[in-house]
Parts: sequence; structure tokens; C-alpha cells
Amino acid sequence: MSSGKALHGSLYLQTSPEAYTLEAAATASSNPGARGELSREQIRFDRRTGGVSLESAKVSASPTGILIYGILGVVSLATVDLLILITSRSTPKTLFDQDIYLATNFLLLPLPTSVKDASSLADPRDRHLLKLVKTGLAACEGRLWFSYERDLTNSMDRAYKKRESTESLWEKAEDRFFWNRHMQSKLIDETRTGRSDLSAFILPVIFGSVVVQQAVINKKQFTFCLTSRRSRHRAGTRYFTRGVDAKGHTANSNETEQIVVVKGGADGAEQVFSYVQTRGSVPVFWTQINNLRYQPDLQVMDRPETADALKAHIDDQIKLYGDVYLVNLVNQKGYELPVKKAFEHAMQRLDEPHAHYTYFDFHAECKGMKFDKVSKLVNSLKEALDHQGFFQHSTGSDASEPVKLQKSVVRTNCMDSLDRTNVVQSALAKHVLNEQLLIAGVLNPGETIESHPDFMFLFRNIWADHADTISIPYSGTGALKTDFTRTGVRTKQGALQDGVNSVMRYVKNNFFDGARQDAFDLLTGAWNAHGLTEKSALDKMPYILFFSAMMLLASLVLPRQSHAPLVLFILPWLFAFVVSFAFIWGNGILYVSWPKLNPPSEILEYEGAGFKSLARGRGLDLPMLKGRAKRIVKKAVKFEQ
Repeated sequence: MSSGKALHGSLYLQTSPEAYTLEAAATASSNPGARGELSREQIRFDRRTGGVSLESAKVSASPTGILIYGILGVVSLATVDLLILITSRSTPKTLFDQDIYLATNFLLLPLPTSVKDASSLADPRDRHLLKLVKTGLAACEGRLWFSYERDLTNSMDRAYKKRESTESLWEKAEDRFFWNRHMQSKLIDETRTGRSDLSAFILPVIFGSVVVQQAVINKKQFTFCLTSRRSRHRAGTRYFTRGVDAKGHTANSNETEQIVVVKGGADGAEQVFSYVQTRGSVPVFWTQINNLRYQPDLQVMDRPETADALKAHIDDQIKLYGDVYLVNLVNQKGYELPVKKAFEHAMQRLDEPHAHYTYFDFHAECKGMKFDKVSKLVNSLKEALDHQGFFQHSTGSDASEPVKLQKSVVRTNCMDSLDRTNVVQSALAKHVLNEQLLIAGVLNPGETIESHPDFMFLFRNIWADHADTISIPYSGTGALKTDFTRTGVRTKQGALQDGVNSVMRYVKNNFFDGARQDAFDLLTGAWNAHGLTEKSALDKMPYILFFSAMMLLASLVLPRQSHAPLVLFILPWLFAFVVSFAFIWGNGILYVSWPKLNPPSEILEYEGAGFKSLARGRGLDLPMLKGRAKRIVKKAVKFEQ
């Protein structure tokens, strides 16, 4: 095990035919006097064997080479590994005098191999997986945050409980939010075996957002911070990761922490407040199966392991946060109703006094764009929120223990856990913030933050940006309903923008998300089957559709060179267009961009108890479904080890 080493803030990459060597330029530490000290450590990645080791640098040598700001980790491809280094970072945000950075560019180096760079890989399987790594890094753009001093994976509450620990930063990190945990496995394994202590090079990175803003109310300045952390478990895209897995991990699982720091106490103390909420997919086995329809087929799977999976999820929430209040915003009519019923049925069978279920019919209550009616939900939870409390601590004084601890958490979900969820979470955050600023003396008795339009503008826009940060990697677009979050009013312009985003989601979810899902699986270590799905011979149909459409258009706009009736030219191409369109529409499931590394065979072939909407787009007759599903998921090119 490690010895609690401080992380190296800057590294210099030196490349030779034998190895990639990263020499530490300085030791990043909370002790200002430690900054600028030259480290004697080097980490060496052998280009012949792929091994990693710790070495000592020459004391008199000045660091040379390419400046590197951290090691994101190592990803295994088909025949080689890929070392990923952070080559650029943003201007730091500062919280509690600790710098926080956004990773903005990366360098990819193959191991073990003698090729010059990753673009020179010979094996086509490696080249395909390299594209997925780049796709994954692009999907993470603007969302990978790190600090050499501050543990970004833990909330204020969890970090406080670990304050006396002498462990290194990666050992104290919360596993769910240590986004590059799998990529750091090589370094972690080397450290845990005792061969080399590489702790000073193991950099925990979170996937999410960090916003730190200075704000003023009543001429009193304070720091407002909003942080989101996406779980690395069951990560992925909207329609390919839904519900829960057998271990209790839910799709689109995020922790959001709102932090307020108020200075100016008589003894120079800071008052620190923190409030944590969570979101995640409905924790039962369910999915939506793409079929080129705007509304995919809904499938709820009543599996024997549902009770255990739900219990594992709730137990994890209780362990981390105390009591959990599960707020369900799924519609109680129409398409979404089976998901609501399945959730409530599972909760009825769960014997857990620390789990509290609350239903709020968001669309019915807020009908007519009246999203301010969410206040009904906040009021109904007032007693629970009063008991829940929040983290409060005073620094710089004799106080050694927090004044308050948050005793529970509100876990909110809708179908996507994006749009409705964010409206509710921002309303709960505003409710708690009013109480915190009143205690801190920023607000006067009887005042609320709604009385201060400048701060409300800041608050609303930070929460709207937060919604987009969570939505884009999962759905492909920014969140819906953010006009209300930004302005407090639902507008026609906002509704129009939501329509545009909905169309973009349709296109990306049907035709592009397969590769993005593969990329997330590769980066987080969820890929557990070495296979790539072959293209179906039916891929010719879209070309026929496109070509016939072009010929029909040409017949209408180009000058004619023949005296033959135009209808004789149009009819064959119209026939080809109609037949190809009907075939694609009737077999839409075959033309969706499905994941190839972990194809969803278990879902597509499920025939057990539960609920299935009409199987549209799966072929002209249902008996063919199983064969069509197999065509998608069974034809694979196996990777040779």
C-alpha cells in the first residue's frame, strides 16, 4: 500500500525506442513551500513489454521533454495497450485555496509496440478501438476535472470523515466517481503488490462539472460552487443504458453537490455549507428498444433478481447518505405508466424503513408550462427536508466538528433523469440555499434569494449549464426545459428549442450512439466480450432508398432529353423508394446503430415476464423477432488474444 504521497503536478515526457519515461518536475502539495521542489521520481513504461516501474532521476538533471499534466491511464485494445496522457489543462478554479483543473487535450501512446505513434497501428482491430477511444474522449470533452490537492470524488461530508487519513488521494477516492479507475488499474496494481509505489502518479479524475463563482447579496460576498459527478458504473448513452444492473448500479447515475462558502466571521472563520442530491434511472430492469420510431418500444423485464438489484441500489444509497427519499417523476398515464408500476411494485416488496418513496406527476401538475408548480413537491417534502439538514462547518475557529451533517438524500428520477429531474433538483437546491444563506447572515430575516435578481440570474444559469453537462453525454443534446431553469418562466422560444433538441436526440440515439456506447464501455472497463458485430447484408437498403430519392428529385428539377412520358421514369424509382422505405421502417431495429463491444443480446431476446409495447420495426411478423435479434447480436468477429 502507498504512504500517502502528494501528487506530482507536472511531468516531462521523454521518449526512447525502449520506453516512455515521465519525470516529475515538482511535488504538488498543500504546503506552499513544497511547490517547485524537484522530484527524484520517474515512472517508466517499457515499450517492449508494456511493463511499468518506478525509477530515480539524476539529482543534477533538469527536466526536459514534453510537458504533461497527468496520466489519465492505460486502455487495453485488441493487441496493444494505449497510454493516455493529459497534455493541456484549463486555467485553474480555486476552492479552499486548492486548484481544480479541466483536462483539455490528450496524447495517445501505444504499448508495447515499436510504432512511432498510435496512428501507425497495424492491426485493423486496434485501429477500430483507437477510434472508439477518441470518440470516448470527445464525449468527455469539457467534463474531465482533476486536482492535485483536492479530492473531487468525495463530497464535503465524505471528505471531512476522511480528513485524518494518511492514504494517498487515489486511495481515499470514492470508487463510483473515480472515472478513470479502470484506466489506472495498471498503476494501482503495481502499487498494491508493493513492487513500486506509484501513488504520486495516480491522478483521480471525475466526469462532470465544477463551477466556482463569486456572488454578492446585500453587499456580502460569498463563493457559490456546483459540482456534478457521474458514476463510472453502468455508464453510457440514453437508450443503451437504462434501469439497473444485477449489482444495483443504475444508468445515468449522478451526484450533485451545491457548496457555499461565506467569509467574514469575527475571528476570520469561513462558514461552509454543502447540500447533496442524487439522480439515476428507475432502479428496475427496463429498457427502450430503438426501431427508428420517434418513440422506441418499451420493455419492462420482471426478472427474479429485480428485488436483489433494487435492494443493492438502495443499500448503497443508505450507506453513503443515510435515509433516501426516492422522488419519481414518471408519468402515471400512457407510455410511461408500465415503468411507474414496475418501480412501485418493486418498492412495495422492499422491506427497508430507511427508503421513502414519493410520486409527483410532473407533467400533470405543471401542465401548460407552469413549472413553478414544482413548489408543491418541495412543500410536500418540507418535513423531510427539515430533518435532512445539510453539511455545515466553520473553519479558522476552535470548532473541530461540523455544526450540522446531512442525514439523508433526495434521489430524483424521470424517464431519462435529465429534464424534469433537473427542474426538481434546482428547486430543492434553491429551497435549501435560502436556509443556508439566512444562517450565514447573508440574507436578512424574511428575505429569499428570489428578492435578488442578479444572484437569481447567476443561480439559474449555473443550474441550467449543469443540466446540459449531464444531458449531452447521455442523450446527445443539452437538457430540455432549461429556459425555465434559466429565467424562471417557460417560454415558447424555449419550447421550440426543446423541439429542435428532441429531433437531434432522435437522430443521434438511432444512428450514432452505438459507437458512443462502445467508447464508454471501453474507457470504463465494462467491455467484457472481445467481439465486433458484422454489418448486415441488408445495409444496402438505405443506399437504394437514398439513390431512388435522388433520381426522383432529378426527374423533377433537371431538363428532359426524352419525349417519353415522365411517368415512365418516375414510377420505377417511386416503386424502389416506397419498397425500400417500407422495408427499413418495418425492420427499423436492423438499421439502428447498436453497440458492438457489448451487444444487447439479453434484452433483444428477452421473452420472460414483464411488459412489452408493440414490437414495431422488428419485422413483419413477431415469430421472426428472435432470428432478427440474433442477426444483430450473434454475428461477431472474435478478437484473438
